[in-house]
Amino acid sequence: MATQGQPRLKYACDLDKSVLVNNFDRRGWIQVSPDEDWNFYWASVQSIRNVFSVENGYRLCDDQVINHFPNHYELTRKDLMVKNIKRYRKDLEREGSPFAEKDELGRHIHLDFFPTTFMLPADYNLFVEEFRKNPSTTWIMKPCGKARGIGIFLINRLSQLKKWSRDSKTNTFTAPSAKDTYVIGKYIDNPLLIGGKKFDLRLYVLVTSFRPLKCYMLKLGFCRFCTVKYNADVTDLDNMFVHLTNVSIQKHGAEYNAVHGGKWTVANLRLFLEGTRGKEVTDKLFDEMNWMTVHSLKAVSNVMANDRHCFECYGYDILIDDNLKPYLIEVNASPSLTSTTSSDRIMKYNLISDLINIVIPPEGTPDVRWNKTPSKEAMGNFDLLYDEELAQSDLLNQDARSKLGMTGPGLRGARDPKLQSKATWK
Repeated sequence: MATQGQPRLKYACDLDKSVLVNNFDRRGWIQVSPDEDWNFYWASVQSIRNVFSVENGYRLCDDQVINHFPNHYELTRKDLMVKNIKRYRKDLEREGSPFAEKDELGRHIHLDFFPTTFMLPADYNLFVEEFRKNPSTTWIMKPCGKARGIGIFLINRLSQLKKWSRDSKTNTFTAPSAKDTYVIGKYIDNPLLIGGKKFDLRLYVLVTSFRPLKCYMLKLGFCRFCTVKYNADVTDLDNMFVHLTNVSIQKHGAEYNAVHGGKWTVANLRLFLEGTRGKEVTDKLFDEMNWMTVHSLKAVSNVMANDRHCFECYGYDILIDDNLKPYLIEVNASPSLTSTTSSDRIMKYNLISDLINIVIPPEGTPDVRWNKTPSKEAMGNFDLLYDEELAQSDLLNQDARSKLGMTGPGLRGARDPKLQSKATWK
């Protein structure tokens, strides 16, 4: 909240969402048009293209921050996320990193956090080859340029690709446009069920810098449940109320409960798992989710336009199988700020409030020269997930201690997962 003597920030906002506007109003900020001088801009992904377009020639000032990186889509477009993670794996292989290790079947042991996935139509022949190895496998098709579960369908026969192909009589395709491209991945048909229902996790990750990487994880994530009990029967592949957890789909189901919105908090999930599976395996699961989050960000850190005016709040969608193995399903650049329940609204309000406290310096005015190191109190419900600068400093300190015969832990939460075992990294 603005205090006496502090300047009143000017903000622009493309979204008419109460969790945003109420936060800005509580701080005494002044709303202006995106065409005027602003300090803080919560922009749509469409507006970002204009702000950073070469043709526009717009130059941001030191007292301006904006909520997207110019090419955030390197992580949030489904095909680009897959391409970048696959490239990251190959880079680590060339470096001889132990994290690129594979098993006897050629599968990644450590970086295996998303299902076998191909791009269509480009990888059609590779997909067919893989499909024929296990012809009884179910696959899930997702359009690269859409969200909220739109255009997704499941297949278990090659002939079903005629739903997507313009020419179902041949196995060749014309050059696609962006809206025609799909990713197709092995469907995880053994999801962890609670009450017989499938669910996934929505976790919020704030990135304030990609080089060096600095990111935070919100403790207030939630689970999204299907309204219909899970059925792995291949005859039921068209029932999206069984297979897709998107609220935009589930809210149209007859069994949808508008009071709780089919959601559980992550804290409740942890309590449930500790009670049913034990604390040790539950802690391991959450470590694995932190692990995949950091490495997915590292996979795009070198290709991301690391503009110092930018921050990003990503919505991570994670699915857990019945062996408590997590999979990264997709990453959203504009996770929904629509509130379906009162608890949902409170959580998202707190998300935005804590986010602002991290990206805006204590003085109350954006400053891109700020080191972006908030106090622990300012972080609120966020935890520091990874700080590359601290990690490098910690490793140097560890090396120095080692040479002096000293032992002891380094900075907690700052260790480099590329250089330590996955089991011990926090």
